[in-house]
Amino acid sequence: MDAKNAADVLGIHDMSGKVQALGEKVHELSERPIEIAISAEENLLYHTKTIWLFTYSDLKTIVAPETAFGILSALSGPILTTNQSPRFSIILSRIPLVTFWCWINLLPFAIDNQRQPEAIEEDGENKPWRSMPSGRLSEKHAKWLMWSLYPAAIVASLKLGGLKQCLALIFLGWWYNDLGGADHSCITRNFINACGFLSYASGATEVASRTELLGSPFKPIAWPWFLTIGAVVFTSVQTQDMYDQAGDGLRGRKTVPLVVGDHYARWSIAIAMAIWSVFCPTFWQLGPGSYAMSMITSGIIIFRTLTKRSVPADKLTFRIWNLWMVMLYLMPLFKRIKGGSWL
Repeated sequence: MDAKNAADVLGIHDMSGKVQALGEKVHELSERPIEIAISAEENLLYHTKTIWLFTYSDLKTIVAPETAFGILSALSGPILTTNQSPRFSIILSRIPLVTFWCWINLLPFAIDNQRQPEAIEEDGENKPWRSMPSGRLSEKHAKWLMWSLYPAAIVASLKLGGLKQCLALIFLGWWYNDLGGADHSCITRNFINACGFLSYASGATEVASRTELLGSPFKPIAWPWFLTIGAVVFTSVQTQDMYDQAGDGLRGRKTVPLVVGDHYARWSIAIAMAIWSVFCPTFWQLGPGSYAMSMITSGIIIFRTLTKRSVPADKLTFRIWNLWMVMLYLMPLFKRIKGGSWL
């Protein structure tokens, strides 16, 4: 083979190698967007779950019951509001918006509550799956996320309604988490909880009916009813503290059962339940059906509170308490539809 032919052969082999290398590079680059997309999806799912875990425990105690309160209060129409004929379909269509309003206002509070060093230690014992004790998020990033979500809650409230309540919840959260309102006094703790329930309830109602609560679209009786709900919470919300005495003791919190003792705390719940189960249907002058529903459910709570004293039993009792609260939320609607009926 002469020199020219040898050079041609070498050139062909060299070109072939370059083409092959180029093909491999193109193949590698073509796979990278897929890998990037998969990685982005995994990261999105991971961070979505991290955020979700902050509010998971409160979905059944705050988001669901307060959404129900807002929708049911709006449906009561002329009983609580100046809307004489609320359209059922329109109010029900606002359920996602009411739920979102409750959740977006809860989220920064929950992050602030769970990012505290004492809370991380407590959750490590009782709820190790939460975002902070499980190491899904650092304290620094949790604080950054919290401060970015407060403006988001304000913007959402500007758009959907409930701005005054949103601002009240921000103040209450600061008092509860950062000023020690949840830790230093059981009376202050219950008071903040009651004010929080009031803020969620009235805000959810405003979003559901898309009216300004202080702009007099509500009947005068609305405020006494809201305050009644606040009083119910103030005197019986320690139901949620019965099953978490170990964690609260570890954190040094002064909850009702840790201040007055388990025995007297249970009796305080029983007495409050007995009073409010009669007072609330009387407030609305309802029929025997409403009395029966309220008193039977409260009777179950009283029985369980006084006789079932394990952590799992107390957790179930608290769930039943939340169900009973929803029954109270139904009463203005019952007043509207009863018309002398059994309700």
